[in-house]
Amino acid sequence: MSQRKVVIVGAGPGGLASAMQLAAGGCDVTILERRNQVGGRTSAIEIDGYRFDCGPTFFLYPRVLDEIFHSTGHDLMEEVPMERLDPQYRLTFGGGGQLDCTPDMDEMDRQIAKISPEDVGQLKRYMDDNRVKLEKFRPILESPFNSPMDLLKPSLLGAAAHVHPMRTLGKELQRYFKDPRLVIAFAFQSKYLGMSPFNCPSLFSILSFLEYEYGVFHPIGGCSRVSERMAEIAQDMGVKIRLDESVESIEMEGRRVRALHTGRDRYDADAFVVNADFAHWMTRTIPNSVRRRWSDENIAKKKFSCSTYMLYLGVEGLYEDQPHHGIHISKDYDRNLREIEIDHVLSQDPSVYVQNAGVTDPSLAPSGHSTLYVLAPVTHETENVDWSKEAPRFRETTLDKLEQVGFDGLRDRIRVEHQITPDDWQSDYAIYKGATFNLAHNLGQMLHRRPRNRFEELDGVYLVGGGTHPGSGLPVIYESSRISSRLLLQDLGMDTQFIEQSAQGVPPRIPASAPLPEPAIA
Repeated sequence: MSQRKVVIVGAGPGGLASAMQLAAGGCDVTILERRNQVGGRTSAIEIDGYRFDCGPTFFLYPRVLDEIFHSTGHDLMEEVPMERLDPQYRLTFGGGGQLDCTPDMDEMDRQIAKISPEDVGQLKRYMDDNRVKLEKFRPILESPFNSPMDLLKPSLLGAAAHVHPMRTLGKELQRYFKDPRLVIAFAFQSKYLGMSPFNCPSLFSILSFLEYEYGVFHPIGGCSRVSERMAEIAQDMGVKIRLDESVESIEMEGRRVRALHTGRDRYDADAFVVNADFAHWMTRTIPNSVRRRWSDENIAKKKFSCSTYMLYLGVEGLYEDQPHHGIHISKDYDRNLREIEIDHVLSQDPSVYVQNAGVTDPSLAPSGHSTLYVLAPVTHETENVDWSKEAPRFRETTLDKLEQVGFDGLRDRIRVEHQITPDDWQSDYAIYKGATFNLAHNLGQMLHRRPRNRFEELDGVYLVGGGTHPGSGLPVIYESSRISSRLLLQDLGMDTQFIEQSAQGVPPRIPASAPLPEPAIA
């Protein structure tokens, strides 16, 4: 029998991880990428010798991707050298106080004692509770949800005691910490999902736990290097990557997708994997008449994450007194969150994240220079904000904030600058509403209520990425690729044992039908 053909739309982290697994499973895989480089939001921005990550800069919970690498006969840490950071990041609070966050629990208690003596010991209790919680929830995060009946799975019922659907993440952290700054310190990670901790479900208390339990890593060369290496490995496994190939239309037979058309060619396949931004791709590519549950009208009613305002600065010199990662919390954090998610206006006092990676990785800039990656969470696209007018003012607000938190003389040291606004996320990166973290992760948009890994409205189509189950964030995006690859191979009657074994920590048996290497990117 000839090899089964799979076409993947998008060379983001989910698409690349899927390509590796499907090629290892014996499929003939082609990736169509609309941009001129791989990685999507995990691509690199390179300007005059400076290299920046476009999107994610924290590499968390490497277990998932390491298992995927092992399932294809590779070792993640050998392929992409990484450094575990300690301190993981510095948190400064506009209302006063600072934490150099470290996995050393005794050191954390010493720092917590300076902020709130009565909260000493509570972090260890939080860690113990969430260690159990993650173990209970792992089967849920690693399994597909195809219908409401999946809610009756034994794994979900076993985790039910740890679910408090009416409790937000913020409320959950208030069970441990009395000082509101410490609540924020262990709840701000909801921003990885593009949500306020006071709207985010309490389930996601595991996010902060993952950082302290498993570490915050910096891949040498940046998180974009992970995507680039995955593309190189995929090509060595026979995957064909077609850059500058945007899907313009589809060819269908009833509910089944038979082929995709780009400006260059027609691509038929036995199955298709969509790694593009879900809402944008569906509303721009699939006729609205074909979709019922996920029609344009229904998608428009969904809740979407916040967006981000980005500055990428190549600077002369190195800020050696600043940490690799710095998170600077607005003085009135509640107001800042409300302005982003409810009022949909720009803050005068935004919270700001800065990556000062030169203190760890000098390869990212010319000798004697360094890179600063600056992110401010902002509202997604809205008629309230005209970025063509607001971007210059918000740039000044952001640079003022950086100088206030210790980046002295920054404006005079900038040698290279690049900016991305929500307008750019929408137009250049094809992200619906510029919502960089995709569909919001409220209880009405999780599990079977999220677009499903085996997409329910089109036969032969599978989803990976933040727009499907389990959700946004690199570890769960990689997990979505494992879920969808397993479903796809099973539906084609192919072996998935190598995926199952790796997920259980067993050395994988790569199917003998894995294809031979093909030429490099075309």
